[in-house]
Amino acid sequence: MIGAIAGDMIGSIYENNNIKTTDFPLFQPASAFTDDTVLTVALADSILQGADPAVKFKEYYNLYPDAGYGSGFIKWACGQSMEPYNSWGNGSAMRVSPVGFAYDSLDEVLEQAQKSAAVTHNHMEGIKGAQAVATAIFLARTGKKKTCIAEYIQENFKYRLDEPLASIRKHYKHDSSCQGTVPQAITAFLESADYEDAVRKAISIGGDSDTIACITGGIAQAFYRDIPDFILDRVYQTLDPRLRQVVTLFCNRYSCH
Repeated sequence: MIGAIAGDMIGSIYENNNIKTTDFPLFQPASAFTDDTVLTVALADSILQGADPAVKFKEYYNLYPDAGYGSGFIKWACGQSMEPYNSWGNGSAMRVSPVGFAYDSLDEVLEQAQKSAAVTHNHMEGIKGAQAVATAIFLARTGKKKTCIAEYIQENFKYRLDEPLASIRKHYKHDSSCQGTVPQAITAFLESADYEDAVRKAISIGGDSDTIACITGGIAQAFYRDIPDFILDRVYQTLDPRLRQVVTLFCNRYSCH
């Protein structure tokens, strides 16, 4: 999970200032956590407490109302209704990494990813995006090779992962859908050499940079099991005490440092 949060922070300054290269400063003074981190931590908190994710999402929105949420989520979070709004956006995929780390079978991961998505993103593409990312994390942390992960995602979620990043980078533009974000984020992981390289590659295609790097970062952490100390130090320095406490509790319980 911490890998997803780091990806969000690193990508935060490039979402509205896309950079089509892997050669860039990982952190700048303006690097910050966004809604990706807030809702990832909210989901982690719901898992720790056995709470309804919808309740936690609304709670954390009210704690961090200026984190950069989408308009559909804001309307839902500010409203009285707990009913989902049929979103196919990538919000369900960006926040799902705790599910991939917390459960011990693929069936549980798929079920819990579906539940975490459906409270807001009950469109089939929103659910599929969350399940695909959580599945990739689960397969990565349980020792599956990249070829096996790619084959499973392509076969079971019908995402195309055969276009290389060099090609994607030439034409890719901002896309907030799961179907236009998740395959690209997974491809960045598949082409990477280590955690840092994965996040750099994710950001280098442009588009919704913080979310793509958040998704890629969660998978990369699960696979490489090593994040450079200087990245971890910056993440913990940037999180406020409330978020830091939940991240620490979750990572200690589920061994996802």
